[in-house]
Amino acid sequence: MRDFHDKVAFVTGAASGLGFALARAFGRARMKVMLADIDVDGLENAVDELKKDQISARGVECDVSDRVSVQHAAAETLAAFGKVHVVCNNAGPTSGGPLELITPGDCDWIIGVDVMGTIYGCQTFLPHIRAHGEGGHIVSTASVLGMIPAPGIAIHNAAKAAIISLSQTLAAELAGTSIGVSVLVPGFMRTRIADREHIDRNRPKRFGERTPHSPQGEEQLAALVRAGMDPNEVAEKVMHGIKENQLYIFSHPEWRSTLEAHFQQILAAFPNT
Repeated sequence: MRDFHDKVAFVTGAASGLGFALARAFGRARMKVMLADIDVDGLENAVDELKKDQISARGVECDVSDRVSVQHAAAETLAAFGKVHVVCNNAGPTSGGPLELITPGDCDWIIGVDVMGTIYGCQTFLPHIRAHGEGGHIVSTASVLGMIPAPGIAIHNAAKAAIISLSQTLAAELAGTSIGVSVLVPGFMRTRIADREHIDRNRPKRFGERTPHSPQGEEQLAALVRAGMDPNEVAEKVMHGIKENQLYIFSHPEWRSTLEAHFQQILAAFPNT
């Protein structure tokens, strides 16, 4: 998909961070953008900010872990703009701690947003994109930690690995069509993923008790996030990946050597005969 002008993008987790950066990048390419997020106040501010930039943008409250909420957001998008061409399954929280201590609520929340949210986004919008026949693209945000798991965030790692597998499978299913598929595999970015107040405010109460966090662990994550890549830079790489129909969008080149070593270890485990 190379022509963005007057097309429509739907972006989840769009009130801040990478989602907002994606929405702005699409808007500056003269796309119409629907920002979806569970953070209603942040969503309103994000839409206002884009409109100051003369971007055609609207916002819709959406809890991507709820299929009905995603379907409602899709209906609102179609009512506003008529069509959708690019879908970004970007929303994704995290929660840390040893695997045996992670609460059932946090397990359900992370899997619900990352994995089920991606599934709901694909299943909701794919029939529409097929029907209008103008082509499109689906981008889902994973992480390098879905390929090289780090200790202390097991459910996050597993969810991101699932997104990679889902995207690979969907790309195979859509091969030969006018609908492209990409999975974004980034490293750390300067987002609000480590902002405990932000996380607690937007975590639905139905998920119950959250996992206790150590101050040291939270500060370590916050330091990695502060040193991360600017989300606007990542968004530009996503734009390029869509244009080139890249299945894998690796935004952080510094992870290449680590990935190579990881894959070599896997290949070395195969028997010679």
